[in-house]
Amino acid sequence: MKDKAPGDIAAILGMDARRAGRRVWVLLAVAALILAAIGWYLLGRAGSPQAVGYVTAPAARGDIVVTVTATGTVEPTNLVEISSELSGTLATVEVDFNDAVEVGDVLARLDTTKLDAQFQIAKASLDAAIARVAVAQASLDDAREKFEAARDLDQRGVTPHQAYTTQQATFRRAQAELQLAQADKSLAEANLDLYRAELDKACICSPIKGVVLDRSVDPGQIVAASLSAPVLFTVAEDLSEMELQVDVDEADIGRVAIGNAAEFTVDAYDERRFPAEVSEVRFASETIDGVVTYKTILTIDNARMLLRPGMTATADIVVAEVSDALVVPNAALRYAPQRAPEDDDARSGLLGMLIPDRADDAGRGNDRTLWVLRDGVAQEIPVRAGDSDGRVTEILEGPLTEGDRVITEQNGG
Repeated sequence: MKDKAPGDIAAILGMDARRAGRRVWVLLAVAALILAAIGWYLLGRAGSPQAVGYVTAPAARGDIVVTVTATGTVEPTNLVEISSELSGTLATVEVDFNDAVEVGDVLARLDTTKLDAQFQIAKASLDAAIARVAVAQASLDDAREKFEAARDLDQRGVTPHQAYTTQQATFRRAQAELQLAQADKSLAEANLDLYRAELDKACICSPIKGVVLDRSVDPGQIVAASLSAPVLFTVAEDLSEMELQVDVDEADIGRVAIGNAAEFTVDAYDERRFPAEVSEVRFASETIDGVVTYKTILTIDNARMLLRPGMTATADIVVAEVSDALVVPNAALRYAPQRAPEDDDARSGLLGMLIPDRADDAGRGNDRTLWVLRDGVAQEIPVRAGDSDGRVTEILEGPLTEGDRVITEQNGG
């Protein structure tokens, strides 16, 4: 190979340098375009944020009625389940469902054939005992006369002393026989009273004035009272005055007291609300499916006989009433401004440990947080909340006045 001339080498080097320079400028131009595109994209996002809109409601003056809701059943004030103390066959059933009964009215009768026979036997035994008492009394009277005569003769020494002692023993035996006859009479009287009582119990009667709610027997049915006390009839006393038994949750029972007014509804009358009043709050708790409740009794007036035993009812018990209170919608107390993703990233790091989240703390206790729209700017203010009826809440303290627009919802952002 021939060596190149020095002039040729210089030409070649100059050409390579120019090519390298053009390549550098091309790379720089491409990088600039990429940076410009990125900058334009970032500036476009930062320069045109979504418009933020707020849904507001005015703080206003109003009345608050705080209620506790509980469910239960309508029951008679006095419900009597009537059974039979005796076993036997029912001869007759005198009443049916919904019949009105008075005290002592016959509901049913047991067959008393056997009891009647036992009663007659007891009565005959008493008659025999009475006769034996009469015989013993006559024997005693005779023995007494003979004893007194023998005593007089013995005192005068006319008869032997043995005759006196014999009459004395006869007299004492007559006294004992009379006592035995009187005891037999008392026993016969007791037996007669026993069978008379059983005859009386064979008549199943109503102990109260009321209405027959249930009849579970028919004529000819055998009643086995020796095994268990069967419920034959259920009688409710005076259905015009009944009670509502509701279960109040343990979280609400502290606010319920005797005398609280209430209203309740039943499924049979959807649009009607019945008045009631708390008459009893029981101390004993009931736990059902892990929920602790307390039985509360409400008295109700059923003069129109619209309510029936066993109806399911939902009661609203008034536990507090506040007049002319400064109130805001409950949604305003739940509102918290939306945070940008970068704010969430910052809070998740060390900065989030140092800066507390006011929105999360707003609902703790009675110290709450409200956001108020003033001159188009959302401002956060601390307040102290009071009672709530489920829709609005009373504001007790804080820089809030009637007419201020509280934020309940945010659109965009």
